[in-house]
Order: sequence, then structure tokens, then C-alpha cells
Amino acid sequence: MQKRKNLRTWIEVDSRALEHNLKQFLKLIPRRTRFMAVVKSNAYGHGLVDTAKALLALRSFSEGGWLGVDSITEAFRLRKEGIKNPILVLGFTLGSMMQDAARNNIIVSVSNFDSLADLARAKEKPIFHLKFDTGMHRQGFLPEQTPQLMKLMKRHGLSPQGMFTHFAAAKDIAYPTYTLEQFRKFNMIAKLFEQAGFKNIIRHTAASGGTLLFPETDLDMVRVGMGIYGYWPSPESRIMNHEPEIILRPPLQWKTIVAETKEIPKGSYIGYDLTERVSRKTNIAVLPVG
Repeated sequence: MQKRKNLRTWIEVDSRALEHNLKQFLKLIPRRTRFMAVVKSNAYGHGLVDTAKALLALRSFSEGGWLGVDSITEAFRLRKEGIKNPILVLGFTLGSMMQDAARNNIIVSVSNFDSLADLARAKEKPIFHLKFDTGMHRQGFLPEQTPQLMKLMKRHGLSPQGMFTHFAAAKDIAYPTYTLEQFRKFNMIAKLFEQAGFKNIIRHTAASGGTLLFPETDLDMVRVGMGIYGYWPSPESRIMNHEPEIILRPPLQWKTIVAETKEIPKGSYIGYDLTERVSRKTNIAVLPVG
């Protein structure tokens, strides 16, 4: 209550709901599969630092849990707050920031040959994961670029800690063909890396939708974002629930005070451009959230 003193409007995040959602996903994945909580973009509006610390206060996450962010700026902030768990930058990292990533033990994603060249030039090289474009068609090496990629990596003495892809339609269980084809392409790439002598690579493909609907895609790690915030990726993912049943609880509530109340007569207009007209004598309340 003290924190809300002198506030007109505020957001509350229930750490118990966050823990509940985490446990719902942990019961879906094998024990050997790592769990990454995606806290990118200010933890989807829930607060980057507060959400990360709330998760790390849970024994089920603190021991081995990963954090996924979009930018190295978010990763630096978490390190500044004393967070030691593995942090993977899922988005693009400037070449000029590679050494800073290494010095702060931040893992970067490499998704194109220019970024690979930046990594190779860095005096201090960060741990990195390779991102592959198997059908999302955003960031990522294309499957046919794999032989060239492996050749360059061997030339520069580079070895990835992990490799991943992102599904374009895993939230739609009614059309699994595209997701399974992406998964097939990714497994083909992973096999080529293994045959070329790259060992012990952490493979990850499933986000919230994949974790809920395609358990075969769990592999070595899952990346769950919106799911831990209590939101289903799609109506289909909610309908096609698992056994045991999965229940998600949104932890965020937006609250405010009532600043003013009044009674207005029948026929009165309300708001800019006369948005509403009341058909009877009406009590209205004004909320200071605009």
C-alpha cells in the first residue's frame, strides 16, 4: 500500500501468478530440457528487472533458468542488477558491442555473415548461438548457407554454444505441416553440424506455442514469453489443452482511483466528438488514466 501513496494510477504484478505459469510450463517439458523465460521489451510491459528478479527468487527457475532479451542494452541492465544466470540476446547485436558482451558474459545471436565477421574480428569473443531461418523469413541463416557457414567458422576457430530457429505458425495446431517442415529443416542443419565435428550444441526451437502444442520440438531448451505472462498464443492452443490441463493466470493488473463522480441528465453527450449519448439519467465516473 505504501508504494501506491500519492499515485493516481499504477500497475501491479502478482509474482504468485508468475510462479504458477512457470510451473505449468515446467510440467510439460522433460527434466533435461532447459527453460528460457523471455523478458524482452521490458518483459512484455511487466518490468524487465522486477520480472527477472521475481523469477530468480523461485528455486524452480533460479537453478539453471535462462533469460532471453531482445537487445544487449536489456542484457547490460540485468547484469548491472547482479543477475548471473545465462542471458541470450535474441535480436541483432552491433559489431562494436561484441567485446562488451564477452566481458559481461552475455550470449549473442549470430544470424548473418556480417555478424559472423564482426564476431571473428572481436579480440574478446562472446559465447554465441546461431539463428537459422527455416521459414519465418526474418533473421537467420538459410539452410542452404550451412556449408559455407561451417567452413567460415572452422577457418576462424569459432564454435557455437547453441543454435535455434523460430516457428512461424506453431500456435495453430490445425495446420501442423508448416511447423513440422521447419522442424525437419532445423534437424537437418543440426545433423550437418554434428557430422562436421561441432559437439554439445544447445538446440532450441519451441516458443510458447511450440511448447504447448508440439512437445517433440522441446529439444534442449524452450523459450517461453507470453505464456509465462498468462496469455495463450492462440485460441487453438487453449482449446487443444494438455493432460494434465494447463491453466494460465495473467499476473498484471492496471489499477486506478476514481477521481470524480457526477450525475448527468438524460440526453447528455459525453466526451470529445460527442462519443456517447445517455438515454437516461446516469451516474458517471472519471478515471485519471488518459
